Amino acid sequence: QQILDFIAESPGPIGKREIARAFGIRGGARIALKAVLKEMQNEGLLDRGARRRVRAAGALPPVAVIDVIEIDADGDVSCRPARWESESPPPVIYLRSGRQAIAAPSKGDRILARLKKVPGGGYDAEIIRVLGSGPRVMIGVYTRRGAHGVIRPTSRGRTPDYTVAAQHRAGARDGDVVVAEALPAARGLDNRAKIVERLGPIDDPATYSLIAIHSREIPVEFSPDAMAVAAAAGPMTLEGRTDLRDLALVTIDGADARDYDDAVWAQKDAAGWRIIVAIADVAAYVRPGDALDRDAYEHGTSVYFPDRVVPMLPEAISNGWCSLLPGEDRPCLAVRLAIGSDGVLRGHEFIRATMRSAARLTYEQVQQARDGAPDADTAPLATRVIEPLYGAYKALLKAREARGTLDLDLPELAISLGQNGHVAAIAPRPRLDSHRLIEEFMIAANVAAAQSLEALGAPVMYRAHEAPAMDKLEALRQSLSGLGYKLVKGAVRPAHLSGILAQAVDQDNAHLVNQLILRSQSKAVYGPDNPGHFGLALSRYCHFTSPIRRYPDLLIHRALIAAHRLGGDGLPPDSGAKFTDMGLSLSQKERRAEAAEREARSRYMTAYLADRIGARFSGRISGVTGFGLFVTLDDIGADGLIPISTLPQDFY
Repeated sequence: QQILDFIAESPGPIGKREIARAFGIRGGARIALKAVLKEMQNEGLLDRGARRRVRAAGALPPVAVIDVIEIDADGDVSCRPARWESESPPPVIYLRSGRQAIAAPSKGDRILARLKKVPGGGYDAEIIRVLGSGPRVMIGVYTRRGAHGVIRPTSRGRTPDYTVAAQHRAGARDGDVVVAEALPAARGLDNRAKIVERLGPIDDPATYSLIAIHSREIPVEFSPDAMAVAAAAGPMTLEGRTDLRDLALVTIDGADARDYDDAVWAQKDAAGWRIIVAIADVAAYVRPGDALDRDAYEHGTSVYFPDRVVPMLPEAISNGWCSLLPGEDRPCLAVRLAIGSDGVLRGHEFIRATMRSAARLTYEQVQQARDGAPDADTAPLATRVIEPLYGAYKALLKAREARGTLDLDLPELAISLGQNGHVAAIAPRPRLDSHRLIEEFMIAANVAAAQSLEALGAPVMYRAHEAPAMDKLEALRQSLSGLGYKLVKGAVRPAHLSGILAQAVDQDNAHLVNQLILRSQSKAVYGPDNPGHFGLALSRYCHFTSPIRRYPDLLIHRALIAAHRLGGDGLPPDSGAKFTDMGLSLSQKERRAEAAEREARSRYMTAYLADRIGARFSGRISGVTGFGLFVTLDDIGADGLIPISTLPQDFY
C-alpha cells in the first residue's frame, strides 16, 4: 500500500529504480520488488507504460487531452479525460485560470492541459492549448433566410450564429428551437451546422425545460436493459423484515410532489421522544452493478422543472414500487431514533422493514390540522399522529437552536403553470412549520446514518459543507461593516452569522444581508472525507433520506445494509475505495442539475415578463458594476441589468 501511495502521488510514470531508492530497497531485495510490482499489475492496481515505467491504475499523466463538460453559474469549469478506458468513473478535473493570452474555453472544447493531482481526489488543470474551439453540439433558434437558414445559439456569451444549408434543415421551421452539430468550415464559411433534432417552437413553454435539458446534457432516457429490470420488479415479502404495518406512519410532501419516499412517526416516552423515519428501500430494487444501477449513477440525481421531472430511476420504480403510497405494503429501510426532551440524539437502530402508509398528507394539510382546522384526511390523525410529530419537532428545534445553525431567510419561488403551459403566477413558496418538521426529522435520520456507519468502520459518502474560505469571510466582513453590522474577527462559527441575521430581521437591508452571507458560503459536496457540515453546525452528516432521487443516498443505504448485515444487496466490499472519485462525479452531476433547473426557471420568468413592457415593479439592487446595476424584482425574483447608459445623466 505504501508503494501504491508513492506511485499515485508521483507526477508521472516512474520506474523500479525510483521506487527502490525511495524505500531504501537494495541488492537482492530488488528481485522481490520486481515481483511485487508484477503482481500489482496483474491485479489491475498499476498501469504499465513505455520503458517499463508504471503509474497507479486510473491515474492521469501530467499532460493530457481533456474535454470541457460543464461551466457552472460561478464560472467553474469541469472537465473529463478525452480518453478513459477504465470501468471506474473518470476523475473530475477542474480548470484553473492560466495564461492570460488564452481565451476562456467553452463547453465542448477539447484542451491540451497540464494536470496536477489534488488532495481528496480529482485534478487541477491548466490550459496549454485549446485543440478545438466552440461547441460540437449546440442548442439554438432556427430562422429561415432565403435558401439557407441561421441558428442563433441560446447559450450566453459571444457564440456566433451558424449557417444551415437547405439539406441540413431537417424540417425545421422559423422560430424552432433545434439541436445542431457544428460542421467543418467549407468554401469560406467558418460557422456551419446541421440540425439533428427539433425541440419545438421558441414560443412554446414546453421547450424551455428541453433547452436546459439538452444544453446541460441531462440524461433523459434509460437503457433497454434498465427498463427491463424495472418492468420485472414486484412486491417484496416480509422475510427478513420487521413488520411496521400497524404503525401510523404518514408521508408529508408538497401538493405537487411526484414521489413519496419518506414516512414519519413519533411518540412521547419517559426520556423524551421516539421517532421512526422510514425510507423507501430502493436498494432492494436497484442492485450494485446492474443496468438500473448504471443508469442511476449516470443520472446522479432527479432534475425538477416547472413542467416536468427527469427522474433518476424509471417510473415503475420511482412512482411505483418505491413510492410509499397509502394503504400499500412497501419495503423500507427505517431508523428508530431516541431523542431527549432537549432534542439531542440518544440512540438509534436501523432496520429493514415493511410498512403501510396511513395517509399521504401535504404540508398545508398538516399545518392546518395543527392550527385547529383539520380536514377529512387529517381529523382522524390530528391527536394520535400529528400532535406527537409536532412535539418531537419542538424538541429537535431546541437542539438546532443550541447548536447555532445557519438559518438563511431566502424564500423559494414557486412557478405555477396554467392549462396552456404558460406561467400563471410566480410567488414565494410559503414556509410552514410543517416544512421545518420534516426537515428536522430528515436531518436527525441523516446524522444517525453517519454516526452508525462511523461506529462500525464502514465507508461513508459524507455531505460535506466546509466553513467559508478566509478571503470570502474578509469580503463578507467588509460588506457587513458598510451596512452597520460587525462580524467577529478570526474563526467564524454558524452562530456568529446567525447573530448577524437576527440583527437584520425587519430591517430594509435584511434581504441583502441574507444574500451576502449566502454568497460567502462554500459549496456542499459529496466525498469520503469529513470536514463536517458548517451550515447545520454538525460534526458529521450524510444523505440517507432520498434514494429515489439522489444516488449518494442509495450508497448510504447499501453501506448500512452491509454494515448491519441486513441482506445480501449491500455495498460491495471494494466500493469504499471508489468513494473519492464517485463523490467528485456526483457533486458535478448535482451542480449540472441545479444549473439546468436555474436556466429553465429563468426562461419561464423571461416569458412571464415578455408582455409586461412598461409595467412597474419594485426591486432591489443586487450588484453594481462599471456598466450598470443588477436588480432583483421583489415579487417574482427575476434578475435583470439596468445599463448605466439608460440611467439619467448624473454622477454615480
